Amino acid sequence: MEDKNLVFICGFMASGKTTHGKQLARNIGYHFIDLDDYTETKFDQNITDLFKEKGEAEFRNIETESLKECIRDNQKTVIALGGGTPCFNHNLDLIKASGKLVYLKMDAEALYKRVFGIKAQRPLLANQEDKEMLQYIETLLQARETFYSQADLIIYNNNLQEEEMKETVVNFMNS
Repeated sequence: MEDKNLVFICGFMASGKTTHGKQLARNIGYHFIDLDDYTETKFDQNITDLFKEKGEAEFRNIETESLKECIRDNQKTVIALGGGTPCFNHNLDLIKASGKLVYLKMDAEALYKRVFGIKAQRPLLANQEDKEMLQYIETLLQARETFYSQADLIIYNNNLQEEEMKETVVNFMNS
């Protein structure tokens, strides 16, 4: 497979994939794609509604097709993945064969604090009772960690600074 210089950012919802992905792309002169935004534009529907309407299984198939299109049609691009993207349909194999995978790692408590006020925008959290949400995040994070931990580079995103992210990824890409 040709080297398209793709960098994929994975991690749990609200871990900073889009924010850090945009900054990284700008800092290294790459394009940026948020896979969720790409899918929303393609279907003219937000992810939450698409997830509700299609159900998780069909949504994951749609997500996989969007991922394949982004890989096929782009080069020198940072792609922020959806939180579950690496965990379904052998997407992890496709991602790793197509570029470098960076995992923005955060603990469940920090993630809980980030998503607490915006859970309605997160399909997997929208129906969670507040008191059960931390346990749900811990359980889902533990299940996804199997996939996330296969990343080429793991960066702990506890107050990660833009310059630190850039230096870490650039040093990794050049090694």
